[in-house]
This record gives sequence, structure tokens and C-alpha cells, in this order.
Amino acid sequence: MVNQVVVRIAADRIMNGGMNPKTGETYVLDDITNPDYRQAVEDHILENTDGI
Repeated sequence: MVNQVVVRIAADRIMNGGMNPKTGETYVLDDITNPDYRQAVEDHILENTDGI
């Protein structure tokens, strides 16, 4: 089970070019290694992006 707060934070950082606190670089989808969280973040981005 994924934590929706974590999903929202990760998705927001990815969509807004935020920093990955672990690497100090721009957060990208490939930084998410857990398949459940990655899918949840992808879904969140698709649901909250206009024009898709």
C-alpha cells in the first residue's frame, strides 16, 4: 500500500523540477525504484496534468 502524501510530494517535485533530497539533483521519475510508488506517481501526474 502506498502513502498518497508521499506520492503527491514526489509527483509535485517531478512536475516542478524540484530536487531529489537523496541525490541533490533534479527529481525524475527514474529515481523511484519501488514499482508500486512509481505507478502511483505516474498515475498522479497523468490525472493532474492538463491536456493529457
